[in-house]
Amino acid sequence: MNEINKLIDKEILMEISGKTYLTGILIDIGLDLSVIYNGQQFLYIPMMHMHTIKMNPEPEISGETPLETPIQKSTDASLSYRKILNNAKGRFLEIFVTGNRSIHGYITNVLNDYISFYSPVYKTVLISMQHLKWFTPYSSQLTPYTLDNESLPVVPSTIPLARSFDEQLQKYQGQLVVFDLGDHPDKVGLLKNINNHIIELINAKGESIFWKQYHLKTVHLP
Repeated sequence: MNEINKLIDKEILMEISGKTYLTGILIDIGLDLSVIYNGQQFLYIPMMHMHTIKMNPEPEISGETPLETPIQKSTDASLSYRKILNNAKGRFLEIFVTGNRSIHGYITNVLNDYISFYSPVYKTVLISMQHLKWFTPYSSQLTPYTLDNESLPVVPSTIPLARSFDEQLQKYQGQLVVFDLGDHPDKVGLLKNINNHIIELINAKGESIFWKQYHLKTVHLP
């Protein structure tokens, strides 16, 4: 990690999971999270998704880099994924999880291995922390879809949540669920059973579809 620290304040090119490339000034890096500034936004990227990082051979960013990041870490601590998620609660974010699709809203709870996220489109979405690719804070003047506070109130979630993603999925047995924002028709259906991390989902045609739980990134109730 000390060698990577030499890239701080330099413009870098980073490849992350899904053959996605991100460029920007490397602002900070910890054991499990990095922050880059792409000239307009700060991107918070969990290190578990980083494949490679190097100096950008074709620098693109000009102008001054903001002195402070929008989500502050503790002054006496290194950058931490979990702590930053907690510090981001209630702040409007754009979160990238599946493909090129993003979710807009705010974090309401940070649990052991997942977060509860409120979206004005999908309502409460549970997102596995191991599948969160990166997130970007909104500027303080903006709200998702330009909604006012009455339409998008920032209030703590009152939904009782289990400590782990697996335990919360167990509570959803017998209910209609949507996995991964419904990016595949067979990810929408009745959650019938979970056994050894294999999920049995009954689709609209009444067919049983079996999914490996590890590969499912988000879940919400329709």
